[in-house]
Amino acid sequence: MPMLPFRTEIRNSPKRQTVKVYVQDVKYDQECKDLLKGLCGVEFVEIQESISRNRVRENLTVFVKDDADVNHVKTLVDNKLDQHFAFD
Repeated sequence: MPMLPFRTEIRNSPKRQTVKVYVQDVKYDQECKDLLKGLCGVEFVEIQESISRNRVRENLTVFVKDDADVNHVKTLVDNKLDQHFAFD
């Protein structure tokens, strides 16, 4: 079974919900950040160093606008990245 080029998960923090994106090859992190920052409901996107073991060394954190639904934003992120990696 081939490895997926990315995976996403919703994270809860004391301040706000975010969508974490783990891109299999970190050389695509900046490219993915640029793609995602313009999506509806996205406030901003940061590239952060991953702290946990057994993960890629960086991840993208997608900060969701206060008035946006985190589940909807996650769906938008998944769809955008699916489209992007389908053409690589």
